[in-house]
Amino acid sequence: MIDTKTAPYAALLLRVSLGILFLAHLSLKVFVFTIPGFVGFMSSLGLPPALAYVTMALELVGGLMLITGFYARWAALPLAALMLGTIVSVHGQNGWLFTNKGGGWEFPAFWLVGLLSVALLGDGAFAMRRARVE
Repeated sequence: MIDTKTAPYAALLLRVSLGILFLAHLSLKVFVFTIPGFVGFMSSLGLPPALAYVTMALELVGGLMLITGFYARWAALPLAALMLGTIVSVHGQNGWLFTNKGGGWEFPAFWLVGLLSVALLGDGAFAMRRARVE
């Protein structure tokens, strides 16, 4: 049974922690790998270089939407698609564990499940703008 008194706070913790992870992941791309480095990495995978910019924009905007609770459940869906794409195109062939060379798919898969949980749970407590679902 779901505890309706605490469930909104659980959704809050989940969405904020996922949002912070997206901003941290974006920071890694920008400050460590650099934007040109990340664009080059995407190109080396045979992906369009423009996809690097789309990925970074999704991580920035989606992460902020999750943290603030601004239509968080709807922000979680394209971010979940991004994680699925990451598993399929980048980490899937590296094996299960994220400690494998090139990073495995365990962490992106867990991230994907968390995002789908936010989409199903809703925006949670202290959401700036709740998505209406009827």
